[in-house]
Amino acid sequence: MSLFRNWTRRGLLAAFALSATLATAGVAAAEKIKVAAIFTLPVEQQWISRIHKALNEAQARGDIEYVYSENVANTDYERVMREYAEGGQQLIVGEIFGLERAARKVAADYPDTAFLMGSSYGPSGDNLSVFDNWIHEPSYLTGMVAGSSTKSNVIGMVGGYAIPEVNRLMNAFMEGARSVNPDVKFLVNFIDSWYDPPKAKEASFAMMDAGADVMYAERFGVSDAAVERGVKAIGNVIDTSADYPNTILASAIWHMEPTIDRAIKAVAEGRWEAADYGQYSFMKYGGGSVIIDENLVPADVVQQVKAKEQEILDGLFRVNINDDKPVSDN
Repeated sequence: MSLFRNWTRRGLLAAFALSATLATAGVAAAEKIKVAAIFTLPVEQQWISRIHKALNEAQARGDIEYVYSENVANTDYERVMREYAEGGQQLIVGEIFGLERAARKVAADYPDTAFLMGSSYGPSGDNLSVFDNWIHEPSYLTGMVAGSSTKSNVIGMVGGYAIPEVNRLMNAFMEGARSVNPDVKFLVNFIDSWYDPPKAKEASFAMMDAGADVMYAERFGVSDAAVERGVKAIGNVIDTSADYPNTILASAIWHMEPTIDRAIKAVAEGRWEAADYGQYSFMKYGGGSVIIDENLVPADVVQQVKAKEQEILDGLFRVNINDDKPVSDN
């Protein structure tokens, strides 16, 4: 007896359609890209948090299966990279500042694995792509806010390390401030740490004692000092205004989603190659934006900044890229 003897034509068609749908769903599930991230600091750290956020969003959409390691020491980084590659991860994301040679050797040893790494240098081989937080454009705009807001004409700037990724943001900020206030002076200090809030706080207090009434918070700890002394601050990479009410005038925000989403798509489509993904942090790709607290910043300043932002988006104004170490004014 035929298994389908008592089935109607409509029922058979429905059954086959359901079967095809289930099969397609199974293929889609199987085609999730396996992604691993390796971070040298906690995922709460501002720079790393933006990458982690973008990867979590991709996982929530069902595009990837995501695992990560945080607080990985430079001495362990190569080992962790190899373990993830050996484990079948298709895309490995991380940051290789300070261990460029070792990381590039690992990538060369696993040509079938895609690597997307934060780096001061270019792509290498066929499979190691690079990125960076190129948010010099919104940094320039926040500089305009700071230059318009200072009463003492002294702005303090506390950075982590004087590397190109930090220098270019600070220089853009300084240029933006000078564009609206040529009399402004800068105090610049690097604490030689990516995470040392007490040290950043002490450096900030010293600048405030020297007359700074607006602080550029490249590191955690600066805004805490600003709150204690009642001065204003400019945020970097993430929006911390809710944590420091009535303090953060504006922030240059990094959005890693355009970079991550393009990388995942390239792997999924089998067209991964070594490339520089840095451009996807530019404002025109949605990789950077500026947030202004309009309760703290006068309306005319807000309009001036928004007009300059539109010029950037329209390609009518280009923010200079200056990777040189910024220094205090004499």
